[in-house]
Amino acid sequence: MPKVVYVDHTGEQRVVEAAAGESAMSAAVRNGVPGIIGECGGNISCGTCHVWVRDEFLADVGGPGDMEDDLLDLAVGDRRAGSRLACQIPLTAQLDGIVLDVPPEQVV
Repeated sequence: MPKVVYVDHTGEQRVVEAAAGESAMSAAVRNGVPGIIGECGGNISCGTCHVWVRDEFLADVGGPGDMEDDLLDLAVGDRRAGSRLACQIPLTAQLDGIVLDVPPEQVV
């Protein structure tokens, strides 16, 4: 089971175990991670699961597709090189320990 580390703007970390193949958004919502809402349920239509992938995981995660890229332009948090929608990050053994920062604007 891959582990995901979600980090908020204060540096607080939440470590979550996810099922292989589960999205980073689904794992966050299931575990109540603040700032990851997933209003659209992972259908690439809302942008409420925007995260910043840490540099050391960027190559393994890859870049966004066209629809995701368009939504990231509308995301609440600042767009960065590591910006992704968590619903589009399938968790695998290779991503075990991935660190995802949650933009402060998303945490209420």
